[in-house]
Amino acid sequence: MDSIVVRGGKALSGQIEIAGAKNAALALMPATLLSDEPLTLTNTPRLSDIKTMTVLLESLGAEISSLQDGKVQTMSCHGSINTTADYDIVRKMRASNLVLGPLLAREGHAIVSLPGGCAIGARPMDIHTDGLTKMGAQIDLRNGYLHAKAEGGKLKGAVIDFPFASVGATENIMMAATLAKGTTVINNAAREPEIVDLASCLRKMGAQIDGDGTSTITIQGVDRLHGATHPVVTDRIELGTYMLAPVIAGGEVECIGGRMELVGAFAEKLDAVGVSVEETKVGLKVKLNGDRPRAVNVKTEPFPGFPTDLQAQMMAMLCFADGTSVLEEKIFENRFMHAPELVRMGANIEVHGGTATVTGVDKMKGAPVMATDLRASVSLILAGLAANGETQVNRVYHLDRGYENVAEKLGRVGADIERVAGR
Repeated sequence: MDSIVVRGGKALSGQIEIAGAKNAALALMPATLLSDEPLTLTNTPRLSDIKTMTVLLESLGAEISSLQDGKVQTMSCHGSINTTADYDIVRKMRASNLVLGPLLAREGHAIVSLPGGCAIGARPMDIHTDGLTKMGAQIDLRNGYLHAKAEGGKLKGAVIDFPFASVGATENIMMAATLAKGTTVINNAAREPEIVDLASCLRKMGAQIDGDGTSTITIQGVDRLHGATHPVVTDRIELGTYMLAPVIAGGEVECIGGRMELVGAFAEKLDAVGVSVEETKVGLKVKLNGDRPRAVNVKTEPFPGFPTDLQAQMMAMLCFADGTSVLEEKIFENRFMHAPELVRMGANIEVHGGTATVTGVDKMKGAPVMATDLRASVSLILAGLAANGETQVNRVYHLDRGYENVAEKLGRVGADIERVAGR
């Protein structure tokens, strides 16, 4: 397997182009199932998860063309649709479950394998299936597959109260509701920018959606949706990741395509540790004021709170901070698996359940470390930027699921980093 090798001690300077959001694209792509006309996405990230979703949609009958080196995806479902999402594809990525709502809405029935993805907690499907059941679907779990059928062949509008604000469930129900008969109201809906982006695309396709970006979303079902062209929103998690790079390594980096409203709570924490974030005409410019960041406490929360997908990267930065920080993980259990690997590099971290206490150290040392999930992998790379000596991050196939060309992007701004092919 490939690995990433980082030799620390190089300050960063220059620009990093931020890609389109993986989590937005993975919700936008299944929307093609809702129409028999083409859906074109621009600013699509070039990631292994996008390839996995492409394979899944093609297995369901979609025709997909990749243009401009993968940055443009044109999809069409004008022919017959296969309504079975097979385990061999779905097991690779949790977002595969986002075909369930569109298939039910279009065809009235679907068979979808339970999904896979990163090992960061249970993340059950119940909230998805409960919502679809309220819309008139009958759903049974048999041999690892969800067998779903809409009563009378068509979903019906309903009032759905989520027990917590689930991004995936909000996306699934929102797509399903676009073609349902009547009005659907989602209470306690997720408010993430990816939800707003999906709603914007669906409106371009003819959907009637109000309230996206708030905790109550209302969808009035329509008879059909048409084609559209839509740019994928900037990836706020990649943005936050690269905003941390100069804080850890030193120097100044401008993140092209970055917008403050995408990272508000995160930027507030950066301000608290002594980081300057300046809005420019093309993005956000970031630098640390002083020699070391200050310690700060962090609690992950649904948007607009601090994102769980930036917790590992923030921990890497706080390993070098002046003082003791406390990180509380409130979204997923089992999401501190990167901590033991950072300790291998000399970090001072104590984990108790969903809380990690990080006492900053003056120096860390490079070491061979192992990526355990997508965000953990990049946190180890960030730590390696300031560690003495060489850090080798193994199992970087996790990284390829959510970051395109990390070594290239960091190398262009001065990092001593390379990707080494596995034997």
